[in-house]
Amino acid sequence: MTTVAKQKIGIIDFGGQYAHLISSRIRRLGAYTEIISNEEPLTTYQGFAGLVLSGGPGSVYETGAPLLAEEVLHLGVPILGICYGHQLVMKLLGGGVEQSQKHEYGSANLQVDHSQGFSLLQGLAEEESVWMSHGDEVTQLPTGFVSFAKSENCRYAGVYHPEKKIMGIQFHPEVTHSKNGSVLLQNFISLCQLSHSWDLQQFLQEKLEEIRQEVGDKKVFMLVSGGVDSTVAYTLLAQAIGSERVKGLLVDTGFMRKGEVEDLQKNLSSLGINIHIANEAERYYSALVGNSEPEKKRKIIGQLFLDIREDYSRSFGLNEEEWILGQGTIYPDTIESGGTKHSHNIKTHHNRVEAILDLIAKGLIIEPIKELYKDEVRELGQILGIAKKWIVRHPFPGPGLAVRMLGDTFAADIDGSKIDAVGKRYPGSSYQVLPIHSVGVQGDKRSYKHCVALNDFSEDWSVYNRIATEITNEASAINRVVVLPMQENLDSLVENPFAMDKKHSDLLREADAIVTDSLQKFSLVDSIWQFPVVLLPFGASKDSYSIVLRPVESQEAMTANFYPMQRSILQTMVASLLAIPKISYVFYDITNKPPGTIEWE
Repeated sequence: MTTVAKQKIGIIDFGGQYAHLISSRIRRLGAYTEIISNEEPLTTYQGFAGLVLSGGPGSVYETGAPLLAEEVLHLGVPILGICYGHQLVMKLLGGGVEQSQKHEYGSANLQVDHSQGFSLLQGLAEEESVWMSHGDEVTQLPTGFVSFAKSENCRYAGVYHPEKKIMGIQFHPEVTHSKNGSVLLQNFISLCQLSHSWDLQQFLQEKLEEIRQEVGDKKVFMLVSGGVDSTVAYTLLAQAIGSERVKGLLVDTGFMRKGEVEDLQKNLSSLGINIHIANEAERYYSALVGNSEPEKKRKIIGQLFLDIREDYSRSFGLNEEEWILGQGTIYPDTIESGGTKHSHNIKTHHNRVEAILDLIAKGLIIEPIKELYKDEVRELGQILGIAKKWIVRHPFPGPGLAVRMLGDTFAADIDGSKIDAVGKRYPGSSYQVLPIHSVGVQGDKRSYKHCVALNDFSEDWSVYNRIATEITNEASAINRVVVLPMQENLDSLVENPFAMDKKHSDLLREADAIVTDSLQKFSLVDSIWQFPVVLLPFGASKDSYSIVLRPVESQEAMTANFYPMQRSILQTMVASLLAIPKISYVFYDITNKPPGTIEWE
């Protein structure tokens, strides 16, 4: 995109999973952004009206940690350091950074000091709810900096140098769970003198032209799922190059929801999507025999998508000289797959396996919405004129229910002393460490750790929110907490590892259908952003299993709160699920993101 010099804000990426989210948020607030590395020539940084230093998974005091030339901090433009970026600014300018005595992941209360009269704090209350994700903290300020915010476990959560216009904050204003984070970012945009200088409509017009240039005279063969992302991506491509040049393929992997394929086949044509259904369930089941490990499973599924695409390309008479592959990849899919120079791999998305990356490098794949987040994709769909029912659909992973089937068990051999210490603060609580691992994200790094199951000792969701946060903050071996609602404690627990086959996908499909029907029955579709239903490899007896309910509130998928469901509705849902043969227990996930990802794999 061509922009007038200094009419943009540069986001310096240090590998944090939120780098692109910062960029997106600032764009949504009305200023254009570009993401740049920490190793650009000084002249590149001089082309921006302001700079934001992102978070990152490293520690500024570690050997090999990504750095920045100190000269960048003396360019005279406003600078905002976030998390790692904040710590790096402090270190470069002579301050101190050390490992925190107590890590912070999730919601925290921020005490804001307005006594200095900084315009950057305009619109913020004296106490703000913000989102933390860090294991290090600033311990000493450089000369000229003053503190304007602190949390219970972080003395210098917000600092500012009024003459240099450099601000550092330990929390994440870019995520929706920092209540007034957008207010702070808007104030920074104003400091950069870029208020109301860009909007999403402008982005759309430039994206249409970009698609035309990228596709050229070719046509696009696109894998579609009926979800929000692929529907918007398909429509955007069709608007850019014409519907006659876009062809859709829906692959039935055998891990689709109950009745989903038939419903999509019936309704997608109403959107003008030229779709062919490929029934490849047995092919997926065969390929996944003996492969339950999450990374291996995703890579097998991703490669199969490519193989099937190639098979149907040949049967349709398509070739690389005339056709390229379209994908509805969005930003969280890429950044959580290690999509930036310094970022850690949170999970490998099926659209980011090695074969796909090779095709991208060769220019044989187009991903028209890869820079966008879910909320932006929905808004773009509205601008494109797509009916609301297709835009508000809950996100569903491309590999389908396969990534919601945890087939393997892991011995729960951990030191429970820190969990015990937390439990003592909550009378009536008890816990059991479950023999499984699930993926999480802590301090911008992937974690693959155990889950703690609590008894149903309270009817107050805020109590569960606190205990889950304390357990994951204080017990390093745990990244996820669930509760066993309306059921007796886990008297017996028999491990039953299972295969990614039709038998077990049918079992999960039935449970998922009950939840999907309940969303409609109790009018929860708009309240809950996404509702994964997960099958676990243990139950009360041999050949029995457990279900996890994972409803969350979110907008952009990079952060999420667990949804505090009305207990009478949850009781009805649990009873229906326990009526399914072979289902012994139903758990309710009370972990926020971070430290737990939305999906379990």
